[in-house]
Amino acid sequence: MQISECSAVITGGGSGLGEATARELATHGARVALLDLPSSNGEAVAKELGRAAIYCPTDVSDGAQVEAAIERAVGELGGIHIAVNCAGIGTAGRTISRDGPHDLADFERTIRVNLIGTFNVVRFAANAMSKNELSDSGERGVLVNTASAAAFEGQIGQAAYSASKGGIVGMTLPIARDLASLAIRNVTIAPGLFGTPMMSGVSGDQKSALESTLTFPQRFGRPEEYAALVVSIVTNPMLNGETIRLDGAYRLPPRW
Repeated sequence: MQISECSAVITGGGSGLGEATARELATHGARVALLDLPSSNGEAVAKELGRAAIYCPTDVSDGAQVEAAIERAVGELGGIHIAVNCAGIGTAGRTISRDGPHDLADFERTIRVNLIGTFNVVRFAANAMSKNELSDSGERGVLVNTASAAAFEGQIGQAAYSASKGGIVGMTLPIARDLASLAIRNVTIAPGLFGTPMMSGVSGDQKSALESTLTFPQRFGRPEEYAALVVSIVTNPMLNGETIRLDGAYRLPPRW
């Protein structure tokens, strides 16, 4: 699809991967709607992007909020052609710890935000895309979701997080098949270690130690590199139903 002719919704658009993606798509001429929590920096980012952007306060795990945000984006941006799911939370907790069994509420919250939240946006965004006219490339829309290297090599304490991201990987192909007759593609990106707010608790020494274990490049990924892959996915119609690792050949060890 030609990005300059598109409108996009980006969840988690107030920071990290989502913000970088919103900026990159806007640079390519897209109109963007940033969906993020009221406590996020989404409104400030949208104002900085100017007329090309709107901000919709949204909890992706809430069906009514997502439906309203998508409807607003369609109305104000003239439809939706691209949806990028970057919203998510990171949690840690062993199945059994000194305090006893893993807290079930924490596990459920992680699944609800990361996995159910992603599908929540997919279902409403795809419904809006299904009403689009076919583009010159014969498409109506593109969905891009965010998993993680932890979907494949979950570390100690990552049962909830890995389950949520593994679910995103698992539904990538079925969703692509579901939407094929509507000319809508669905692709997942599985990042490795990236310099995002989720990694903000890592100290300088810890960061250096982690980077020394990486393959190549020996540094954390940059949000702009994630955004560049989103652009490639949107503009290449043969990318569909696939999970693409973006990790510099890194494989997570059992623990750091």
